[in-house]
Amino acid sequence: MSERRGLLFVYTGDGKGKTTAALGLVLRALGRGLRPRVFQFIKHERAAFGEHRALERLGVPIEGLGDGFSWRSRDLEKSAELARTGWQRAAEAIASGDWDLVVLDEVTYPLNFGWLDLDEVLEVLRTRPRNVHVVLTGRDAPAELVELADTVTEMRKVKHAYDAGVPAQKGIEH
Repeated sequence: MSERRGLLFVYTGDGKGKTTAALGLVLRALGRGLRPRVFQFIKHERAAFGEHRALERLGVPIEGLGDGFSWRSRDLEKSAELARTGWQRAAEAIASGDWDLVVLDEVTYPLNFGWLDLDEVLEVLRTRPRNVHVVLTGRDAPAELVELADTVTEMRKVKHAYDAGVPAQKGIEH
């Protein structure tokens, strides 16, 4: 008999498509009547990219928890505090069991910057309610997170239009 339980997904690597893959799972879950929720650790709370507009129309909660591109922040302590506060919100959502799928988009960055405690994140993931699926995205996923995950996909950049001087396209990359 096959086991039914919440799965843990990690989308990592230097290639495009990590957030897009996570949002694809959100759409699939929504289509099957599941309750998804999205937390974005780098994008700010007023972000209005294409995915924000679409998910709001579909009634999927999406929260920007950061202050934009944190590595360019003028106040890294403020960025770190936003990540810690955002993590508490995300951890509560996971632990509540109210959501069938929780996406932690770009969470590897605050983990790798040392703004979030990896052991605490791993504990929340290990002890989450049995029905809760979680997706984590971002470059350089920590080895312990990769080990814990059920499914890990590494996106590898082969070629990118930006390298040829083509800027990000509205509706395609933001």
